[in-house]
Amino acid sequence: MTSVAGARPHARTTTLRVASVPASHVYVRHLSPVDGGDGVVRLPDPRPADGRTVPGGWWPPVMLDPQWIRRNHRGFDVFHVHFGFDSVETEVLADIVGELRDHGKPLIYTAHDLRNPHQPDPRGHREQLDVLIPAADEIITLTPTAAAQIERQWGRRPDVLRHPHVVRQELIELPRPAQPFVLGVHAKSLRANMDPLPILDVLADTIATLPGAVLRVDLHDELFEPGNHWYDPAAGAALVDVGRRTGVEVRIHEYFTDDQLWQYLSSLSASLLPYRFGTHSGWLEACYDLGTAVIAPSCGCYAEQRPCAVFDFDEAQFDARSLERAVRAVYEGSADRADWPARRAERTELAAAHRAIYEQALAR
Repeated sequence: MTSVAGARPHARTTTLRVASVPASHVYVRHLSPVDGGDGVVRLPDPRPADGRTVPGGWWPPVMLDPQWIRRNHRGFDVFHVHFGFDSVETEVLADIVGELRDHGKPLIYTAHDLRNPHQPDPRGHREQLDVLIPAADEIITLTPTAAAQIERQWGRRPDVLRHPHVVRQELIELPRPAQPFVLGVHAKSLRANMDPLPILDVLADTIATLPGAVLRVDLHDELFEPGNHWYDPAAGAALVDVGRRTGVEVRIHEYFTDDQLWQYLSSLSASLLPYRFGTHSGWLEACYDLGTAVIAPSCGCYAEQRPCAVFDFDEAQFDARSLERAVRAVYEGSADRADWPARRAERTELAAAHRAIYEQALAR
């Protein structure tokens, strides 16, 4: 591992400039304390020359380019990768590592996904991790299980730091109104790790036995748009057909805005994650912020993030009885919910921990 020649620990009063990939994602924005004061400045996401973006404005990540680093290395102290490198060839990632080393810039990597939820074949993501994890000066992840996997597979021991809040303060503090029990399954556009159909049959049967309960299924309209990347009318029709069952509602719509998403999650008693594989979830954190219970699959590290009901579901298995038990547990119980003072304190702690990690990398 290349150290930064002649580096000294930066004093707490020194401003540290971080090239964060990305900077505008809510996870990254909430690594700063609410009132600032950590002395860390994250560079804004450069806009792609061709204007290509997705909601949030940071895709594809312009900073993940050896030439960008060569031109801009004097403008940052550390380089911190979170998301977006799946748009970059593995060879380019290796060139990025080399460019950072050439200019004495530490690489920090936060391992959010040990398995990319958008890729059915794990090999490409694993190849990228085989570049990033050995090369990183410091590694962060979100749960002890993910840290143990990294240590076992790559011989690196990451720092484990929790996911910060996702939803803004006033919504975390907003009381939940009394409402019927609504279990939500958002199929979105059926990304690679989602397999809702076998789950929905069991859910519909279970919901029918719970007085006053409703199953709400949401999906994006792009499933029915010819020429769209996500066009899959057969799967869409199968999901819509579930709406014929008693106590089941199916809604088709465009992507929610953030405000619409928070309103949707707040309207649910529980949200079920229909994932066959994955690692961590910002959706789960938003549910915790809003007091919506979560039913999570046994794959990944979801159950370690926040309290939730768990059912056996991964690429190899689905235990219908465990799903029925999970639904009944959330129906009969009450959801854990974040409170703002704790979330605010958590942000302060996360900011201090990140600052310390940056200083440690610079002191190598």
